[in-house]
Amino acid sequence: MTFQLSANTAAGGSPARSAAELADLRARVDALNTRYRHHGAVSVLEGALRDPEAGNIALVSSFGAESVALLHLVAMIDRKTPVLFIDTRLLFAETLAYQQDVAERLHLENVRVIRTDEAVLNAQDPDDDLRQRSTDACCALRKTLPLEQALDGYDGWITGRKRFQSSTRAALEFFELEDETGRIKVNPLAHWAPEDVRAYMDENRLPRHPLVSRGYPSIGCAPCTSPVKPGEDPRAGRWRGEQKEECGIHFVNGRMVRQGPST
Repeated sequence: MTFQLSANTAAGGSPARSAAELADLRARVDALNTRYRHHGAVSVLEGALRDPEAGNIALVSSFGAESVALLHLVAMIDRKTPVLFIDTRLLFAETLAYQQDVAERLHLENVRVIRTDEAVLNAQDPDDDLRQRSTDACCALRKTLPLEQALDGYDGWITGRKRFQSSTRAALEFFELEDETGRIKVNPLAHWAPEDVRAYMDENRLPRHPLVSRGYPSIGCAPCTSPVKPGEDPRAGRWRGEQKEECGIHFVNGRMVRQGPST
């Protein structure tokens, strides 16, 4: 199933939360982290999908290098879980083919391919060169905007982020609160190490992204992803040469704001 965001919906975003609502949500997130602190990924994921405190949840997946592990866990719990895949229109052809293959193999029943409408892209990036002028603006247009709109109506979302992936994720908790949107972000694999991911994929005979064997341990859009040399950080090939580790753009009350490096 494919969804395209029109010019009328591109601004998107959830309404601002009051201080009291944010305080209540923070208390819920703290309670969830306390409840699942000593649990593993499966228990955290089951809690996210079934615990009323977590609310209505979707999984957001890039179908990247390690995504299949989390997708498999979700498929084992509930194949009807909404899976949101953001097609930036700049992805590797291998990623698009891999997405279809994994969805079929795991019998995922509710994969939603999200794209920004071509009319919006033509208006804001008419020469298809925005990424050369501002990778932040390009990420906002092609990824953050459609993701924000796709998540409208959900109380939270599941990610595959892990502590080992970058310095900005070193203290990652199972449950986080996005103050900008009031959504709960769930990171069931937060404490997994690289060997945990490999072991899980091996034990369950899960298909690898074809670019991994070609030196891409972290895979994003084709123009902004390069191979990683031995000994480099796994995300060194993302936005190489820039002071940038995450997409880093968020929206507050319809306005684009830059996320700080410590968040």
